[in-house]
This record gives sequence, structure tokens and C-alpha cells, in this order.
Amino acid sequence: MTVSQTEAAPAGDRTDPAADPRPVLVTGGAGFIGSHLCRALSDAGHRVICLDNLQTARPSNLKPLEDLPNFTFVEGDIVNPLPAAVTEAANLTRIYNCACAASPPQYQADPEHTMLTNVVGTNHLLRLAERTGARFLLTSTSEVYGDPEVHPQVEGYRGWVSCTGPRACYDEGKRAAEAMTFDFARMKRAEVRVARIFNTYGPHMHPDDGRVVSNLICQALTGRDITVHGDGTQTRSFCYVSDMVRGLIALMESDIDGTEPVNIGNPDEFTINELLDMVLELVPNAGKVVNTPLPQDDPRRRRPDISRAQDVLGWSPRVPLREGLPMTAEWFAEEVGAELRLREAAE
Repeated sequence: MTVSQTEAAPAGDRTDPAADPRPVLVTGGAGFIGSHLCRALSDAGHRVICLDNLQTARPSNLKPLEDLPNFTFVEGDIVNPLPAAVTEAANLTRIYNCACAASPPQYQADPEHTMLTNVVGTNHLLRLAERTGARFLLTSTSEVYGDPEVHPQVEGYRGWVSCTGPRACYDEGKRAAEAMTFDFARMKRAEVRVARIFNTYGPHMHPDDGRVVSNLICQALTGRDITVHGDGTQTRSFCYVSDMVRGLIALMESDIDGTEPVNIGNPDEFTINELLDMVLELVPNAGKVVNTPLPQDDPRRRRPDISRAQDVLGWSPRVPLREGLPMTAEWFAEEVGAELRLREAAE
């Protein structure tokens, strides 16, 4: 079901009698992680309301969801007053805030909107949580650690973030969103959870989002030059999207007091060159590799310490990069209309 922001259906028309009458709101639910989260919640029997402005979402992310009887899509932007289809939803129990462009090219394209999404939008949702009693989860980011001087990154590390550079709209926006969320918790205005998400990949990523996994795979599939920023020795830790969704749901349903963030990510660390080698194994005869300057404030190392998630959530990632990458490449091959040439195992 789809409801526009200006044409909200009456409350009685928005639910299937067989669905769970207690709705869950997912903002940014048509995006990469959000669409997987919506599906997981729907499959678990929840009634899901997805709010998204479609700024960075792909229409194909919504197609598998729209025919589900317990799924409602509402087009709207959390920077603006929330639409009636959201604010009038009865018995709202959970709010997952996944709304914000997450790749540097996307969030730098409109830095003002990025900052407002994180600050004004989060405030709107926290006030909704306060009014309804719904539990609120903020999807924050490993970018709050900036270009870290502490490795691996633990939740207590305060970060090394540039507040004036081109990434500040996102990095500082998320830090401000965290501060507001924890203030609501300290003031007993809302029950909250904060997840610091590390590099996530998998199906439903935007082919042109500018992140390293989508860049390398799509460039290889389409025969373009493969661009590697810097010398490729910088590191990232890649978490497959199904693991990320499990972690977010586990955090939301945990009994922690919510006054501390939790890292959600895969602690296996790879250089960009190692990632590139895996992509070239999947897509032989790809184009030439071209090294480009390292973007300003680009982190040199990134690896989560997930001890807290393991201890308080009982959560650990299950999908290694060598398993998740082929599934991601196959999805991209279909999405961009290219033929994926997988090597035989013997090769």
C-alpha cells in the first residue's frame, strides 16, 4: 500500500485485519538497509509503516514490499512535519530511524538537508516516540569516530572528526543526533537505542552511491576503469546486510538501558586492495585499475570493536566477505543489466 504525504488514508484503511495491530515505523525504509529491515520485520509478523522521501532509494527496493498486506509506504521527509499516516498510527511500538543519505557523494550533494535530516528529523521522531511511548532506535554511524587514532574503535572513543570539512554535514549531524537521543533518554522523555553502523554492503545498494563495494563491482561489471582512492592500503570492515539487520533488531529488542551506543559491524578488516582482488576474482577481464587522490578526511583505518554487541546482545556477524560479496555482485549484475562472469571454483 502507498500513501502520499498529502493524501493520507484514514487510519481504519491502513491496516490488514490479519496483521499485527501494533505498527512499527521505519524511516528511510525504502533505502538500502531500511528495505531489508522492513522485510525482516514484516516477515516476523509486524505491521510496518515505511516513511521515505525517495531521495536515495531505488524503486526496485519497494516492489517486493508493496504487495505485503502488513506493509504501508508513506512518502514524506522527516525534516518536514510528519505526515498524518505516521502521527495518527495507533499503538505505535517501535521507531527505527534509518533516514539519511549515507554515502559521501549523496550526503555531500545537499549538505544542508543532510544536517537537517539528522537534527530536525531526529527531533521530530523523538517527540513522536515521547508522545506515543514507542521505543526509538537511531542508526548512527562509525563516521562519528572520524579518521580514528584508536584502533579498533570502541564505543568509548570520542573520535577524531573534522567539524569543518566536506564530510562534517554527516559526521557532525550524526553526532548531534546521538546527543539529542541520549538527552531524551537522560530526561526520561523516551526509551532509546543507538547503533553505530559500520560499512554495510549487499543487495539493494544504489549502483551509483559512491561507496567502495558498489563502485568496484559496478565498474568491473560494466567494463569501466576501476577507481581506487589513494594507494588502496586503507582498511574497512564490511558487514553483510542480513547481519546488520539482525543486529539492529536485536538492539531494539534488548533490555539495555539505552544510554550507551553499540557498535554493529563485522570486525574482519580488509585493505581496499584486498577487496579489489576479490572483485576481480568474480569479474575477470574487468577494466584497468586507476588510482585517484584520497578524498579529504577519508578514514585510513576502520574496524569495530563489537565486544559490547556480543556481550549485551549475543550478536556476532555470520556472513564472511567471501560469501557476501558474490551474492552482492550477482544482484548488481542483474540490477545494472550486465552479465556476471564467475570463475569456476577450480580456477
